[in-house]
Amino acid sequence: MTEYISRDVRFSSIPDHVDSSRTNLISRWSAPGRWFVERGDAGLDPYQRVASERIGPETRGFLRDGAPFSGVNFASQDYLSLASHPSIVRSAAEAAERFGVHSAGSAALMGNTSLSVALEERLARFLGYEICTLFPIGWAAGYGIIKTLVRETDHVVIDILAHACLQEGARAATANVSRFPHLSTGAVEKRLKRIRDGDPRAGILVVTETLFSMDSDIPDIVALQALCRRYDATLLVDCAHDLGALGERGLGVLHAQDMVGKVDILMGSFSKTFTSPGGFVACNDLGLKFALRSSCGPSTFTNAMTPIQAAVIDAALSIIDSQEGNEPRARLLANTRLLRDGLSAEGFIVMGQPSAIVPVVLGNASISRLMTKYAAEQGGIVNLVEFPAVARNACRWRMQVMAEHTDKHVRSMVEIAVSARAQAEARERAMDALDVEVVEP
Repeated sequence: MTEYISRDVRFSSIPDHVDSSRTNLISRWSAPGRWFVERGDAGLDPYQRVASERIGPETRGFLRDGAPFSGVNFASQDYLSLASHPSIVRSAAEAAERFGVHSAGSAALMGNTSLSVALEERLARFLGYEICTLFPIGWAAGYGIIKTLVRETDHVVIDILAHACLQEGARAATANVSRFPHLSTGAVEKRLKRIRDGDPRAGILVVTETLFSMDSDIPDIVALQALCRRYDATLLVDCAHDLGALGERGLGVLHAQDMVGKVDILMGSFSKTFTSPGGFVACNDLGLKFALRSSCGPSTFTNAMTPIQAAVIDAALSIIDSQEGNEPRARLLANTRLLRDGLSAEGFIVMGQPSAIVPVVLGNASISRLMTKYAAEQGGIVNLVEFPAVARNACRWRMQVMAEHTDKHVRSMVEIAVSARAQAEARERAMDALDVEVVEP
C-alpha cells in the first residue's frame, strides 16, 4: 500500500500558508513553519541541508532533521572547483596571520585593508573600468547600487527575471518600477520611449544580467546599451553567474558581445567562481565610488570585506586570469554539454545555453518534490526551485556543474534523474488514486 501524502504537502507553497490577516507579526509565519515540518516528515523538504565536509563533486552532509545524505553533488556553485585550491587556501591563511580575521569597520571609515584596496584596483583593470568598489556580500552590491542611484521620482526598467536583490533594490528606491518580459529588447524600448515622452527630466535605470541563473539565457547587451544611450538612461548589468567561469580570460558574455568595459555600470558577486562571499560595482566615474562609500546603506553602515575574503578573491583572480584558468573553464563547459546532452536524450526539457547552470524543467510541485526525494535517495544531490521563485507548474532542478565533475559523475546523475522520474511518476499516479479515496471514502 502506497503511503499517503496529503495534497497540501505535495502541491502547496509558502504564499499559500502565510496568514497576513494576523496582527501578531510572528504568528503569520507559524503555519508555514508547521508546513515545512510536515514536508520534512514526508521526505519532501530538500532545503537547509548542511555539508559535513569540503564542497566537491561528491559530498556528504545531513538534512535539517539530522538525516544523512551523500552522493554526486550538482547543488553547489563552486563552478571552477577552486574552493579548496591549495594556493587559495594558503592565501587565506596568510591573510589571517597578517591582518587577523576581521575588517573591524566600515569601508567608509577604516574597514579596508591594503589587500582590499589593491583588489579594487586589480579588478577594475580586469573588468576594463577605471573604478571598482567592493562590498562584503553580493546581495549588498546589487541592492545598494540601485538604492544609491535611484530617487523616488526616477524610474527603473528591469527584466522580470532579474535577481531578487535587484528587484528589491528597485522597489525600495521608487514606486516607478517597470518589469519587462524576459529578454525583450523591444519591450525595453517601448518603456523607455513612454517614460521619456512623459518625463523628459527623470532618471532611468535599465537593469539586466549577463547570464540569468534560472533559465541560463543571455540578453542582447549591445542593443540595451544603445537604447540607454538613445533615451538618456543608465544601464546596470549583473554578471554574477558567468564572470570567471566562461569565455576568454573568464570575461564571459561581455567578452562574447564585445562589451568589456562598455556597460555603464557592472556589478557582480564573487560567490560563484571566486570562492568567497562578496560583491563589487564597477564604473568609470569616481563620484559613484564616493557615493557608494558615503551614501549607500549596505556599504556605509556595515563592516567592510574581511582581509580573508580579499585574499581569497585575489588568489582566485590570479588563477582565473591566467593560462591555469583555461583548463577548468574548458572542463566546466565540456561537463555542462555532456550533462545537457544526456538529459535531453532522455526526454528532459533543458533550458537556456551552455553554462555552469543547467535548468531542467520538471513540472508541478508534487512531481518535482518527489523526483528530488528519489534522486537524493539514489545519491543525486540537486537544488529544487519552486513557486514563487518560478511559475507553479514550471518547477525545476537548477543543476550546478563544477570543473572537477568527471564523465562518470555526469552520467551517473543522468541515470539517477531517469530513475527518479520513473519513481516519481509512479508515486504520483498512486497518490492521485489515494486522493480520491481520501476525499470520497
